[in-house]
Amino acid sequence: MHFHTYQNNYQNMKKTVLHEKHLALNARMSPFGGFEMPIQYEGIIKEHNAARNAAAIFDTCHMGEFLIQGAGAVEDLERIVSCSIKDIKIGGCRYGFICNEQGGVIDDQILYRLKENEFFMVVNSATEAGDFKWIREHLSNASSIENLTEQTGKADLQGPAAPKIFSKLMSEPVDEMKFYTFKYNYYRGEKVLTSRTGYTGEIGFEIYCSNDLIKKFWDDCIELGATPAGLGARDTLRLEMGFPLYGHELNQDTNAAESGFTRAIASKNFIGSSAVLDSSKRSRVLTGIVIEGRRAARAGDLVLDSDGNETGYVTSGSFSPTLGIAIAMAYVKPADVGTAVKIKTERGELAAKISEVPFYKGGTVRSDIRKFL
Repeated sequence: MHFHTYQNNYQNMKKTVLHEKHLALNARMSPFGGFEMPIQYEGIIKEHNAARNAAAIFDTCHMGEFLIQGAGAVEDLERIVSCSIKDIKIGGCRYGFICNEQGGVIDDQILYRLKENEFFMVVNSATEAGDFKWIREHLSNASSIENLTEQTGKADLQGPAAPKIFSKLMSEPVDEMKFYTFKYNYYRGEKVLTSRTGYTGEIGFEIYCSNDLIKKFWDDCIELGATPAGLGARDTLRLEMGFPLYGHELNQDTNAAESGFTRAIASKNFIGSSAVLDSSKRSRVLTGIVIEGRRAARAGDLVLDSDGNETGYVTSGSFSPTLGIAIAMAYVKPADVGTAVKIKTERGELAAKISEVPFYKGGTVRSDIRKFL
């Protein structure tokens, strides 16, 4: 009975337009954010190392995209999103939170300023429908929102070899692109939106285009040497950088300020700001943890202080392919870097220490692109 229910649910999963490509590459598929997504192809460590040392390509068609525009767009977005909006330059991107009234995180998102009063927002797949409804309900009559998710193909090309591959495929030069900026370019004669963003800590790009074109982009990147990479490598890469994942580090019950991403929170009035900007509302902080040995902690494992008292819980954990150690992120009571803690797992306790993030400091993400062309 349960097996059949699971099978039916699996058949009802959404599929990205690259689904057939994944099957052809013998990807191991699994549910994620309402989609059937590739977890790995040849292996997580190989795919992880490709992003760190060469180039990896990720299917991110599952993400949501909205267009928000109108005379009231800036004012409305200032109220809906935690980051500052008015000073985003046209051609610039910014990371921020959509919070509820209590300061919990409805979603994290990246906002692209297309024109003075026109913005492109990228959100997570599992929260996309709820995000759209929330934003629409909180817009004034002076602005509008359109959901572009179904018609938008998206892929991420990441790693030190990404600029060479990308510049071969784009009609116009990419050598001026700075971190967290975007530009329109032309690929196979079609206008595409390209940004120097990503989730790996390495230099790279995200491309937004038609569903048909993304299939060609996927094939072209692989032909030019990019390694197809799944959600497994995406997770280990972002964890080494200390980047939060919605549903793990961020959720509706966790105050946005406790995440430590202060650059995503402006001192202004926005929905939830009274709770987010009030330091007395923060009882814990998101921190890195380095574990002795290779055994990883898992989300939900308890963190104990040196006296054995519960001080917090793990949100994400994994073996770090780049560093060769087990790492985790956890919400704990504030403690100094280097403080000894224990992780209580199903198989016993692991000795660990509080660490700063990012765990991996050798990422190329902010480097001058010209070094890689």
